[in-house]
Amino acid sequence: MKILDAHRRMVIRSDGDGTESPLLTEETNPADSPHSPNSKHNHSRPYINPHGSSHSHQHGKSEAPTKYGELVILGYNGFLPPGDRGRRRSKFVLYRRPVANGVKRSKHYVVKTPHNSQAVLNVKQHSISYTLSRTQAVIVEYTEDDSTDMFQIGRSSEPPIDFVVMDTYPATESGPGNENRMAQSTISRFACRILTDRSNSAITRIYAAGFDSSRNIFLGEKATKWQENREIDGLTTNGILIMHPRGQFCGGEAQCGSWREISVGGGVFSLRESRSAQQKGNVVEDEDNVLKDGTLIDLCGATLLWRSAEGLSKSPTKDDLEELVDAINAGRPQCPVGLNTLVIPRKAVTDSAQQQPYVYLKCGHVQGYHDWGQEKDKATRRCPMCLCAGPIVKLCMGIEPAFYVDRGPPTYAFNPCGHMATEKTVKYWEKVAIPHGTNGYIAICPFCAVPLEGSPGYVKLIFQDNVD
Repeated sequence: MKILDAHRRMVIRSDGDGTESPLLTEETNPADSPHSPNSKHNHSRPYINPHGSSHSHQHGKSEAPTKYGELVILGYNGFLPPGDRGRRRSKFVLYRRPVANGVKRSKHYVVKTPHNSQAVLNVKQHSISYTLSRTQAVIVEYTEDDSTDMFQIGRSSEPPIDFVVMDTYPATESGPGNENRMAQSTISRFACRILTDRSNSAITRIYAAGFDSSRNIFLGEKATKWQENREIDGLTTNGILIMHPRGQFCGGEAQCGSWREISVGGGVFSLRESRSAQQKGNVVEDEDNVLKDGTLIDLCGATLLWRSAEGLSKSPTKDDLEELVDAINAGRPQCPVGLNTLVIPRKAVTDSAQQQPYVYLKCGHVQGYHDWGQEKDKATRRCPMCLCAGPIVKLCMGIEPAFYVDRGPPTYAFNPCGHMATEKTVKYWEKVAIPHGTNGYIAICPFCAVPLEGSPGYVKLIFQDNVD
């Protein structure tokens, strides 16, 4: 056993059932720390610039870093409500690292006291500990892999996490969802890890659970685990779910796939009976853990969308979307009641400006804010154009490009939030069932996470424009 230094620190160990207990490990000299900038395999410090990218400044000015893709949180229209800061943002851009920090499975063995094993105490050694009983555990050691880059996602703000993700709450009439709610998070502190092949970014794999500051993953005695063909694997408490689209995401012809669960070792399984049930699902032989453009990743509290660099190159950019808004505004759409020109905002505004357009969600007519047709003691209004009674909502452009499945004019809006997008984009997301609660699913607006209402959960917009 390694002799510990005089200074030791506390590391939190998950027991697989949501409980956590402390484990004493050695405190290394900061200069020798595997997470220091001088370490070859430093997975603790993401390379982030103010625009959400994740790359190093060591690249030459003329050499652009290779972009692998983006992870975008559903429910945010281009930015977090308080603003994107560091590793806490609405999207995380994965770039090829200056030095590979990937790991691969090396060897495994049985120990009686896993917390005192060499692999666990050695903070330079990546390892996964599967506790079988109080006196027996299987340790799986991982070794350096120069052919892959590793990125980690989770709720923890500790250095190994590249992309800090908190629970997503639906937006309200007063603005984006309140992220300061006092509720226990269901997202794991070290939720999952992603490994990308440095020579072929199309091979980007996802695995449940991430390594902590001591480069360890612990699956406690109560965690779901199994051994097959002399290999051991397991599931995290609330699980990491993925859904691959059927067909090309970018193009508007894709269909929703089925939700699957990813194991710690990267296996693909059908869903458990409930989110944290002890019995694992069945092996899905014809699917793998390689992310496709448009794959959804559910962390049990937040859902991420993976967009590959190739897929994004075919998608509209933010500038493209803003030009579409400008084109509609250039047509000078007019309110038929107030006879004033309407202006579609690029982002949500809280006040009822005179030029703010509203849509009647029953018929799709776009008008300004007025009192005509308002029924007493009801939230409904009667449309002056077709006399159809129903709710109204402010129109706002969906400005996050990653959510678009095609290029085109924003002629549709989600019901009931009023976010505008292309016809194919709105119709695609209306059919996507996002995990909700322990075993429920709902369709949401990707720009604000508000559950969709009605059937269908969208409306075609009817402008009175080009009146000159």
